[in-house]
Amino acid sequence: MVRRLILGCGDVGERLAESLGAEPTSVLGIDDDRTVVDRLRDRGVPARRGDPTEPATLADLDSPGTILVAGDRGDENLAAATLARDRFPEARLVVYAGADPTQTVVEQLQAVADDVVEGARALADRVLEEGASPAAERARRLRSALSAIDGRLAVVTHDNPDPDAIASAIALVVLAESVGIDADACYYGEISHQENRAMLNVLDLEVRHLEAASAIDAYDGVALVDHSRPGINDGLATDADVDIVIDHHPPRGPVAGSFVDIRHLAGATSTVMTEYVDRFGVDFDRQTATALLFGIRIDTNDFTRETTALDFRAAAALSPHVDQTALDRIERPTVDGETVDTIARAIKNRKRYDDVVVSSCGQIASRDALPQAADRLLSMDGVDTTLVYGFIDDMVYLSARSRDDEQDVGEVIRDAFEPIGSAGGHSDMAGAQLEIGVLGSRDTDGTDGDEPDHAAVIVSAVEDVVEHRFIEAIDSIPDVPKGGYTRESELLFDPTRTGVVSRDEGERST
Repeated sequence: MVRRLILGCGDVGERLAESLGAEPTSVLGIDDDRTVVDRLRDRGVPARRGDPTEPATLADLDSPGTILVAGDRGDENLAAATLARDRFPEARLVVYAGADPTQTVVEQLQAVADDVVEGARALADRVLEEGASPAAERARRLRSALSAIDGRLAVVTHDNPDPDAIASAIALVVLAESVGIDADACYYGEISHQENRAMLNVLDLEVRHLEAASAIDAYDGVALVDHSRPGINDGLATDADVDIVIDHHPPRGPVAGSFVDIRHLAGATSTVMTEYVDRFGVDFDRQTATALLFGIRIDTNDFTRETTALDFRAAAALSPHVDQTALDRIERPTVDGETVDTIARAIKNRKRYDDVVVSSCGQIASRDALPQAADRLLSMDGVDTTLVYGFIDDMVYLSARSRDDEQDVGEVIRDAFEPIGSAGGHSDMAGAQLEIGVLGSRDTDGTDGDEPDHAAVIVSAVEDVVEHRFIEAIDSIPDVPKGGYTRESELLFDPTRTGVVSRDEGERST
C-alpha cells in the first residue's frame, strides 16, 4: 500500500518524490506530464501518468497516510486537493499553493488542506527574511551566541541519542566551525539501536561519548540539542551552565541559555537545524544533509506524525544534497540476536486488557529493542496501545506506543510513572525509566534453603506495579479501579530520582 501520495510533481513535488522514494511501496508520484513521470522512474521513484484532477486517477488507490499536492499551479492544486480530500478523507493533506497563488486560491486551499505551503508569498517572505524577519533575527542571534564561545563547544544530545538528536548535533557543529569555533557532538548513555549505529558508521559521523558529568569540564561552552534542560535526560549536572538550546519539544520547566530556540511547530529538531544551515549560507555536505533528512523522517514517522509545512520545506531543501545510497544502507541495518530475543519475549509474555497489551521482557541487554517490540505488538489485530518494559541492573525501562486517536499515551505514561521515575513523550509514543535501588543491593543468587530469590521477588512485584499503574492510567478500559497502586508502589522506587524523558530514550522513534 502507498503510504505517501504525491499529486502533481512540479519542482517541489519532484524533489520530495526523489527524497521519499527509497522504499518501493512507500511513495507514488502522479503527474500528467510524461517527461516528469519518465524522469522520476529513471531515478527509481515509483510514478505513473495521470491527471490529478480527474477522479479516475485515484479510483484504484487505497488510502495513503499522507497526500502531498505539489504541482506548479495553484488552481490545479486546489482542484487536485479537493478531489483528494473527497476520495481520502482520513489522509493528511498538505498542499503547495503554487508559484503565484491568488488570495482566493490560498483561502480555498486552507479550507480543504491540513497544511498549505505558499509559493510566491514564501519567495517574497524569503526576500524580507534576509533582512529583518524573525528567521533572520534568529540566525543572527545564533551566530552571535556561537561567536561568543571563548574556546571549544560541547554540543550535547539527550541520553542514548536518536537520529534527530545526532543529526542536529552534527549540524550545530558545522555551524560553529563556520564561524571559527571548534566543537564536538557529544552524548551520554549508549548508541545501540541498529539504525542509529548504521547512521554513524555509514555516514562516518564523529560523535564523542561522555561517561561522567565532569567530562564537560573540558569544554568552554555547552549547547543542548533535541532537549532543553541540563541534567534532565542527559548526564550533565542540573546546575550546568548552558549557552545554546535548540529543540522542538515543549519544555516541562524553565529553560536557561543565552540563546534558546524551542520550535514547537517543527516535527523534528533537524527541521530547525536545516533552516539554520541554510540561513548561515553554509553549503550542505552530503553527510550532514543525509543525516538531517533521516532525522526528520524518523521523528515524523516518514512525514505522517506531527508534521507541518516546515518539515516538508526542510526536506525539499535537503533532498538535492542527500546521498540516497547511504540512506538506503542506514534504513536496512542488520538485527542482532539480542534484539530478536527481546521481541520474542515481549510476544510470549504479553497480557491483554481489552485493546491494550502490556509485556515484560525481563532482564535485557539493551533498551533499544523495547520500542521495536512495542511496535511489533501494536500490529496485532484489535490492539491500539502497547507497553513493553525490561530491566537493566537497577533500572526499569519502558516504551509505549498507541494508534488510538482518543488516547494520548504520553500523558498516560506521565500520569502513571512520573511520580516514581521520569516519563514523557508524544501522543502516539512515549517512554519512562524507573530506578529501583533495592535491586542492586539484593543477592541475585538467592538465600539458604528454600527461600525464594529476593531479586526475583522484587522483579515480580515491580512487574505487577508497572502493569497496574499503566492500566489504571488508561481511562478507556472498563472495570479497572483507579489509584490502587498509586501510594504503595512508590515504596519500591527511588523517590529522589529526577528527570523527564522527552521521548523514548535512545531509540529510533518509529
